[in-house]
Amino acid sequence: MGFEDLCYLSAAELSRLIKSQEVSPVEVVGAHLARIDALEPALNSFITLMAEQAMEDARKVDEEIKAGRYRGVLHGIPVGLKDLFYVKGVRNTSGCKIFDRFAPEFDSAMASKLKKAGAIILGKLNLHQLAYGPTGENPDYGPMHNPWNPQRITGGSSGGSASATASGQCTVSLGTDTGGSIRIPSALCGLVGLKPTYGRLSRYGMTVLSWSQDQPGPMTRTVEDCALVMNAVAGHDPNDPSSATVSVPDFTGVLTADIKGLRVGVPKEFFEDPIDPEVEHSVRNAIELLRKLGAMVHEISWPIYHWSFYLRCRLYSSPTGP
Repeated sequence: MGFEDLCYLSAAELSRLIKSQEVSPVEVVGAHLARIDALEPALNSFITLMAEQAMEDARKVDEEIKAGRYRGVLHGIPVGLKDLFYVKGVRNTSGCKIFDRFAPEFDSAMASKLKKAGAIILGKLNLHQLAYGPTGENPDYGPMHNPWNPQRITGGSSGGSASATASGQCTVSLGTDTGGSIRIPSALCGLVGLKPTYGRLSRYGMTVLSWSQDQPGPMTRTVEDCALVMNAVAGHDPNDPSSATVSVPDFTGVLTADIKGLRVGVPKEFFEDPIDPEVEHSVRNAIELLRKLGAMVHEISWPIYHWSFYLRCRLYSSPTGP
């Protein structure tokens, strides 16, 4: 199997090969590092690449699995972290040069949980400065480029997470979302991006833009992978005062559930402002598919959307930007 084949397998597919020892974590990580070498700096997904540490971790994971100590579906899976999740001893820039020499002395909750699950961290991913911006442009570390067309933006602020995952530089990644910073780049790069319910994932050891809104979340190439990551990282954390004290379900349990009776609201204003015909066609097809599968689709109205759309257009057409 070529390295590009390994780089485009989902975490679910890759985990089956690793568990059966058809491929080794060393091969998997080596393939992804080769992929990164081939695509950087054209995509500029990474601020800090942890290549040596990742290969060392891969060898340890390989030994664990051969010894029968397989931990689960993320064991040996290459992941990337937006560069505001602390990783002990690794610089954490938050996308801003003023933090270029800051290296935390402990792991963030997200890094700790991923390590516990056996995932292998490949590096820290580029982002809009301090997670404050929707485009993925960064004057300190350079803009992120969309892997489908490097002349296009990735969206932000989790642009590096999006470009790295969509291009096969890592299998899955974590981003953060305040007002769209996971969902925007996921949409622009063709990924599944989830902003979980507030308090579902711990923010301990994470640079926060807005304490009342920020949430970490997975960015993956499949819905199943998104659920698998959530299984590994969700849960109450006493170190985070906003962490919810609720049980963690098996997020994969609803992947094959019937959606009959699910209520879906479609704001009519979404289709009244300028929209690319291809995008509109795809969205309307998706809505119709939900209806055929039994969902209850209702048109709703959100009048303030036109005003917010106007403000965004004015804001990002300004020479000085946001």
